[in-house]
Amino acid sequence: MKKTDGIRDVFKHAKHRKPAPIYCPRCASPKIALSSSLAVWLTPKEYFCENCGYRGIIVMELEVDEKEKEET
Repeated sequence: MKKTDGIRDVFKHAKHRKPAPIYCPRCASPKIALSSSLAVWLTPKEYFCENCGYRGIIVMELEVDEKEKEET
């Protein structure tokens, strides 16, 4: 067995999901975005909230449980 066979199995069985919606940790507003286009590849992602003015690297994500999604 080659080393690449194990890696292929991991990627083959990995579940791909859409990015979860993000919210401001201070006011829970969905009006939050990256503060600049350079915030991804030069520095850590920094977000800015249009609603309350929050600026930081921490955001809240809403994860939908697959079982709940199937029931609705």
